[in-house]
Amino acid sequence: MSILFTPTTLGSIVLQNRLVMAPMTRSRAPGNIPNALMVDYYAQRSTAGLIITEGTSSSPNGLGYPRIPGIFSAVQVEAWKAITEAVHRNGAKIFMQIMHCGRIAHPLNMPAGARMIAPSAVAAAGEMYTDAEGLKPFPQPEAMTEEDIRVTIAEYAQAATNAVAAGFDGVELHAANGYLLEQFIRPNSNLRSDSYGGSIENRARFVLEVVDAVNGAIGSEKVGIRLSPFGVFNDMPIYDNMEEEYTWLAKQLNLSVLAYIHLVDHSSMGAPLVPDSMKATFREVFKGALILSGGYDAERAESDLASGKCDLIAIGKAFIANPDLVERWKTGAALNQPDMDTFYSPGPKGYTDYPISDCSFFLY
Repeated sequence: MSILFTPTTLGSIVLQNRLVMAPMTRSRAPGNIPNALMVDYYAQRSTAGLIITEGTSSSPNGLGYPRIPGIFSAVQVEAWKAITEAVHRNGAKIFMQIMHCGRIAHPLNMPAGARMIAPSAVAAAGEMYTDAEGLKPFPQPEAMTEEDIRVTIAEYAQAATNAVAAGFDGVELHAANGYLLEQFIRPNSNLRSDSYGGSIENRARFVLEVVDAVNGAIGSEKVGIRLSPFGVFNDMPIYDNMEEEYTWLAKQLNLSVLAYIHLVDHSSMGAPLVPDSMKATFREVFKGALILSGGYDAERAESDLASGKCDLIAIGKAFIANPDLVERWKTGAALNQPDMDTFYSPGPKGYTDYPISDCSFFLY
């Protein structure tokens, strides 16, 4: 039997297969509150072993894109319960990805009183889409004070507690793709001269303090983290010593006894390749589960699992267009192609209306 479709464990959690639905921003939560459309979307894809939700903000300050959900209010916690219940009915497990956008934001996408905060007052190159005025240049964020840092760490811990209260099996901390946690790690966005800036030990301090706080709130067996070494998305250029520094970070995260590390490789979309040596280092140094993602098809997924390169494979765009991806890969059925024009648009088009294959049958 194919390894890809066999059950496995993630700590004490039993997964029905080794396929992970990767976290993907879909911008279908007006008012930052999950809704019935999102229930259908996640339920349709719950034949995956593990679903990792779209990036979900721990704070009003963490909102950056239009219509992304949060997990910082009682209304949001209650709304997420319908999603976790629907996913669990089909046998999948679900982790919430907690994402603080930091400087990758715009005030037009944030509620009144929210602040754009980041390690340093350095604007990202590029633009942010807003529903109100279309594309706008990234503004300069406020540099976080030490009090801001303490409050933000506490918000991460409370968000994780809220996620578990909403029925999630765990959380993934988004420390990839240019968002707040990675903004502290990277030297181009962290120009601080205090204990949170300078050396990698200082630049990673915020990330590790967030990890410790979340572990303390819900237990490290329920916590994963997503990293993107060699990723350049959201103005995160490659720099000297990157491989050395991420190796150091892998060793520190291993001490935290996390459930998993999720490594992102976007080279299939034109980003720099994550060297095999970097992936192998994480495999050797980190003793928890390793999730790899980045342009996988069924054949390569099976090969990397069989050779022991990782424990789980995360799939993104193919899950957008194929809610029944597991069954399609099992049977070799043709895949629907994703409609990129509807990735972030409101409503069901390109979200819950992709057809199910004749070979697929499940209830949601």
